[in-house]
Amino acid sequence: MNGPGPLGDFLRARRTRLHPADVGLRELGPRRRVSGLRREEVAQLAGVSVSYYTRLEQGLSRGASPEVLDAIARALLLGGHEREHLDRLATAARRAPRVRRPGPERLTAETRDLLRAVGGVPAVVLGRRMDVLAWNPLGHALLAGHLDRDSPDDPARRPNLGRMLFLDAHTRELYADWPRKARAVVGNLRGTVGRHPEDRLLAELIGELTMGSPEFVALWADHRVAPCDTAAHLLQHPVVGALAVSQQLLSIAGSPEQALIVHTAPAGSPAEEALALLGRAGEFGPSAAPDADRVGARTPDTRRPMARKTGGPAGAAGVNLGGMDVMDRSTSAAARAASSPVAAA
Repeated sequence: MNGPGPLGDFLRARRTRLHPADVGLRELGPRRRVSGLRREEVAQLAGVSVSYYTRLEQGLSRGASPEVLDAIARALLLGGHEREHLDRLATAARRAPRVRRPGPERLTAETRDLLRAVGGVPAVVLGRRMDVLAWNPLGHALLAGHLDRDSPDDPARRPNLGRMLFLDAHTRELYADWPRKARAVVGNLRGTVGRHPEDRLLAELIGELTMGSPEFVALWADHRVAPCDTAAHLLQHPVVGALAVSQQLLSIAGSPEQALIVHTAPAGSPAEEALALLGRAGEFGPSAAPDADRVGARTPDTRRPMARKTGGPAGAAGVNLGGMDVMDRSTSAAARAASSPVAAA
């Protein structure tokens, strides 16, 4: 086995996050030369020998029992998602990896019916690697109006949320709270790698993001694990302006590796008016650039990311939505956009 592997990397990353005071230990002796807990401190807290824990972290031992994993998880103060991730990594370390190239993910007719049924709100179906398998017209207009709307139908051209977020200037500009969204996407990818360590397409995606984005490298090295589920986001849309939306992830019966992502806004809010305007705007064709349909797919957008607009106009009153400051403007984004010609996203 070459190197510590995913299990060892995860244990070391979690260990370096903690300090003795976090786990009830006293600082003794000379100044610490390592960040976080020492291996012997983790072994002491877990009730295992230092040599055994060291072998586990170095990838030299593959047979950790559930009881030992439980003890290590308690010692490292792992949360629920991190504990599940630890189990998956340990299970993967026990078996020989299967090298195979998976086929493209497909949608069932029932999932397409479901997507059509929620046409009144922006909705996207994501696969296990965060590939966009389908979107309804409003989902496309909200999140990726600069891309070819039919690109998800071709597996070779499918947009990928990770690529869009880290390599596409348009998507980076869309999320006013980009760092939080980026961390959530990386945490979700971490969990997916733990469930599918043999997935070559997933490994290629991680490699591409590593080569193309220093921000991704920093977040990936942190080894945080969390699913993308419910979150509030402030968007800076090029057509309807600023709007605050709630993102919700819905699991799809019969397709556990796929998820329906819907975006909603409070009833009567400026954001709801903006979404309604976006729905009335009609067709949103691809950008005039000849390679626009490739952005977010395999070819990264090399343009310099545009500066994100985070402030409101003069005289705007601040309100809070789900712990996030949002500008409550005297006139809605929809009303402002209606006063000027609608341009393609």
